[in-house]
Amino acid sequence: MQFSTLNATHRTGTGKSVTRKLRTAGQIPAVCYGAGHEPLPLAVNPDDLIKALDPDKRANTVFAVKIDGTGGKPQELTAMLRAWQRDPLRGDLVHADFVRVALDKDVHATVPLVIVGKSKGIALGGILHQVFRSLEVACTPDKIPSKIEVNVENLGMNEALHVRDLHLGAGVRPLVDGGLTVCTVTAPKAEKAATAEGEAAAAEGA
Repeated sequence: MQFSTLNATHRTGTGKSVTRKLRTAGQIPAVCYGAGHEPLPLAVNPDDLIKALDPDKRANTVFAVKIDGTGGKPQELTAMLRAWQRDPLRGDLVHADFVRVALDKDVHATVPLVIVGKSKGIALGGILHQVFRSLEVACTPDKIPSKIEVNVENLGMNEALHVRDLHLGAGVRPLVDGGLTVCTVTAPKAEKAATAEGEAAAAEGA
């Protein structure tokens, strides 16, 4: 399977002066963790990192990271972006963390849930509530979905869809209980009653 390619350089030294020199050269500090190895300090070009992100999978992008400067021997590893930091004022990317992954072992990923279709309950005047907008799943890196569609066409009034009802794809399993509610349709009266109860409870607690 083809993965996004990202070039990196082995980084030596730490501290503000090293970071300042990196940024002057158009690089940012990064670290690659995991797979029983010591953390590997790297330097990457932030623009190249943004461009290498899969436009659909974003943070779930799997990279083929090509590293120069490791004892004179180029190195290549497979990794996913675990976290990144931006400058709070300028918004520039200032640091990135990666985690090594094995193509034959499950990884954990957070995948967005996308509602599709118009439910029968809404056609009758009901109100759709989406409880979760993303789902934690486990699968091998090549099977990470860009999104999980939640088809609500057959969802009637006062009915709910649960995690176990979702079609996740072969080899993808949820990391939460299958009985958790993903979305539900409630009648307007029930909505007003719930709002009134909430307001009454708030007034009693005041």
